[in-house]
Amino acid sequence: MKVSYLNDEFFSRLETLALNLHADLSGYFGGKHRVRTYGQTVEFADYREYMLGDDIRRIDWNLYSRFEKFFIKLFTDERQMHVRIFLDCSASMGKVNPSKGAYAVGVAAALGFLSVHNMDKLSFNLIKNNAVDNPYGTIVGKNMFFRAIRDLDNVEFDGECDISSAITSSRIESSGDGLAIIISDFFTENDWKKAVDYLCYKNQQVLLVQVMAREEVDPLYDGRVNLIDSESVDIADVKNMKLRITRAMQKAYEEALTDYRNELRSFCVSRGADFISVATDKAIEKVLFGELFKVGVIE
Repeated sequence: MKVSYLNDEFFSRLETLALNLHADLSGYFGGKHRVRTYGQTVEFADYREYMLGDDIRRIDWNLYSRFEKFFIKLFTDERQMHVRIFLDCSASMGKVNPSKGAYAVGVAAALGFLSVHNMDKLSFNLIKNNAVDNPYGTIVGKNMFFRAIRDLDNVEFDGECDISSAITSSRIESSGDGLAIIISDFFTENDWKKAVDYLCYKNQQVLLVQVMAREEVDPLYDGRVNLIDSESVDIADVKNMKLRITRAMQKAYEEALTDYRNELRSFCVSRGADFISVATDKAIEKVLFGELFKVGVIE
């Protein structure tokens, strides 16, 4: 049975939220993200003394009458950012467990909705094998967004995924213009760190969202089982194995998963990026209100 989180009620609960950047943008005019530079809005920010070449229409004549000096008014500047969402479409993200894929799509859609709701540009980049597919182009406005979402809700999860090769070859031409989000379980043998380094090199604010099914976080398997790699095309692959699950193995798995999460988090901290790890049994709204609010991506 197909699982989907995307409906009017889901999006209506997100309208009070907004994406937040830690650093100033060098993006486009006309957005809602206030930066520390001065610009052309109508909201007053400060004064400074008049200098040759300044617009005389900004001179405050009331201050001149008091101090006999020319001061001009400065106003706040607001910019539009570009939110780039990279979605891992490999088999481990949803081929065996469709609810995990639906959850990842729901997170991508929620973050995308927040961007268009706040007048930002948006692009959904689907990572398949070692390439990025951007089937919807640059999305501006809710009409384009909902047309894209209807198609995104039917995305297929299959094959492998090389996050590093895909993102580094995506050719982000602009620098410092917004937020790059990678949604994946990060269960890969490829070096995902190069992708983060590339995005940081492009002066993007980076967010990694690790999505895992509840049974991946807390497996309940016991006894003899067949473990099959969902991304393996060869049934005789060494990744596929028969073994007996013991309590000691479960404990070793828990420790390995904790170490891997810590590695993800530590690397992100070293690069100034943000990282959250979520399980699919947690409501997406709680992820946005809770985890993303803690790291400062949501305000």
